Amino acid sequence: MRLKIYKQQFLFCLFSLLLSSPAIAQTIIPIESSTNALVLQADKNNELAIIYFGMKLSNPAEYAQIAGASRQANDFSRMLNAAYTPSGTKNVMEPAITVIHADGNTSLDLRYVDQTVAQTDENVKLYTINLKDPVYPFSVKLHYKVYSKEDIIEQWSVISHEENTEVSLHKFASANLYLKADEFWLNQYHGDWAREMNPEMSKLTHGIKTLDSKLGTRANLLQPSVFMIGIGEEPQEDAGSVLYGAMEWSGNFRIDLELDFQDNLRIIAGMNNYASTYALQPNEEFETPKFLYLLSHNGKGEASRKLHSWAREYKLLDGKGDRLTLLNNWEATYFNFNEEKLFKLLKDASDLGVDLFLLDDGWFANKYPRNSDRSGLGDWQVNKTKLPNGVGSLVKEARKNDVKFGIWIEPEMVQPKSELYENHPDWVIKQPKREEHYFRNQLVLDLSNPEVQDFVFKVVDDLFTENPELAYIKWDCNSVIYNANSEYLENQSHLYIEYVRGLYNVLERVRAKYPTVPMMLCSGGGGRVDYAALQYFTEFWPSDNTDPLERIYMQWEYSHFYPAISTANHVTEWGRQPLKFRVDVAMMGKLGFDIVVHELEDNDLKFCQDALKNYNEIKPIIWYGDLYRLADPKENSVASLMYVDDDKESGVIFSYLVNNRYGAGSKLPIRLKGLDPDKQYSITEINIYPGRRTRIDGKNSYSGEYLMTIGFNPEVSARRASVVCEITVVE
Repeated sequence: MRLKIYKQQFLFCLFSLLLSSPAIAQTIIPIESSTNALVLQADKNNELAIIYFGMKLSNPAEYAQIAGASRQANDFSRMLNAAYTPSGTKNVMEPAITVIHADGNTSLDLRYVDQTVAQTDENVKLYTINLKDPVYPFSVKLHYKVYSKEDIIEQWSVISHEENTEVSLHKFASANLYLKADEFWLNQYHGDWAREMNPEMSKLTHGIKTLDSKLGTRANLLQPSVFMIGIGEEPQEDAGSVLYGAMEWSGNFRIDLELDFQDNLRIIAGMNNYASTYALQPNEEFETPKFLYLLSHNGKGEASRKLHSWAREYKLLDGKGDRLTLLNNWEATYFNFNEEKLFKLLKDASDLGVDLFLLDDGWFANKYPRNSDRSGLGDWQVNKTKLPNGVGSLVKEARKNDVKFGIWIEPEMVQPKSELYENHPDWVIKQPKREEHYFRNQLVLDLSNPEVQDFVFKVVDDLFTENPELAYIKWDCNSVIYNANSEYLENQSHLYIEYVRGLYNVLERVRAKYPTVPMMLCSGGGGRVDYAALQYFTEFWPSDNTDPLERIYMQWEYSHFYPAISTANHVTEWGRQPLKFRVDVAMMGKLGFDIVVHELEDNDLKFCQDALKNYNEIKPIIWYGDLYRLADPKENSVASLMYVDDDKESGVIFSYLVNNRYGAGSKLPIRLKGLDPDKQYSITEINIYPGRRTRIDGKNSYSGEYLMTIGFNPEVSARRASVVCEITVVE
């Protein structure tokens, strides 16, 4: 492997030398994937710029001609397209990095030194570009990790210096991109609790558009750190160039999108520097989080499929593994339960046919019992009144009912009405001279403190030590950080950064000891979903809003960035839709239930049991197959999407009525996607409610060409508001 890396580095350097000549005194650095090229150029002064980002050329030597091909307004600073823009010298636009040196000087000049490339496997290359200030002993390494097949780049920077004393970092981006096109369209997201992932489209105009979060935790609650940009036109599903972007960081983020006076787009993304000036010590390395981006030339659909494939292969914990269907007790009992009630629900889980029973909030604390969300958080001893025989009795009862057992925790948080708060007020993030301000009646523990990290790890470790058969953790996080202050840290401007580092340290320890236990990343909804966190979790909770009609829209938007196997969807009593509709919607990901099973009518119970059997048959297609969005709920009366396996032999089609005005329904056939035009397929309806009949003739066969050109009508109407069909190749 080492010989292979050396050979790659030699060839890379040789290629760069061939593209350099005394006449033009430039070094061309093409960072290529299977489809695209991000091309950097170091000029005669070793100033590093981005000269191209788009489809790669078959003749790499032609990259050297790109810089001279444009005839735009003069860039008097020669910094508009800098690969990593410093401040304090010639730059007059938004910088990627801002520093104050040990001697008080505020200027930074980064010049290209050299680069290396290492191939970690057949699909992955890591490019490292070294930049240094010619005056100060200050360095930045730019890292570009390229996943060739998926056309994905993860970019981050490592900042260091050898000055006499500390250097203040005032901005420290992970990535700096530069795009040329006639126009740019931004599709961003906004929301709040129970109203997550609302898309908002706008044409980018001159100036800076900033997407950011200052919440500290639950950073994506109000504005998610994912976005897409249509290049030349609004993002289309199956055509046109679109750039996906996502921060891999579970804390405050900042993404600046600046349309400059040449009409080109500068994107600078990283941790938010809000209240986070960082004192970098001599020889200390400051590594920024990764910024992920993906350029597709065939629309959002292709971008999503590549991102899903990458996530399952490289990022999501156990992305190609199994998942557990479950029954949760939350909406059945809320805080009001005891051992007897839970034993009954455990039998419900067995009768329903799920894999696991999940005990939610309310099982802990004695001095201040957790009988509401106003007390007990932080006191992780079993409540003796509710569970006199401990969690172990529930694990044992689960085993008797042939289901696994999981449990809810929120170990990063504390409530003033708790023994933890009384005993360790110094562990709590709060301003000592200010009135406490609560989010859901709670405060955040200071994870920058190693003692607090040990405590949070112990919460998890004790549960597994006492209950070795524990099979699932739901990890919640409901509060944001108010009155940010740490009694542990000397430098308060480090808190937002050190909190997230502390969280990751705890999760690393959990995964080192319990590498395979499934864990849900919950945060009162989608407040903390990102690909840095998903390295430790098998799934995430998109929203506390489980109204199936609302979930169609939410899950549609999440599907642009996250694969179905990572999306936890539960059947609950929210909404006015019939049970079949609720189950069908929840099946578009990782299925769970949060209902009182023993109160179901016979036909409802039978439908759920049959649907679970169907789900267990088709879940490999949903989890590992390619997603194709067919009919957008924002634009149509019917929402429809499908999953297709790698061999294009099996698929699942989900269709829902989202507007019942004036007899709305699937009046026209819906064109399918992702099939083999030369194969014959049959389509069969599944999840049919007992006593109902299908309107789909499963004996008919259609060519893939027909289904993708003419389409298929799922017969959606007010009487058939949700339809699930299996599509299978006919031999």
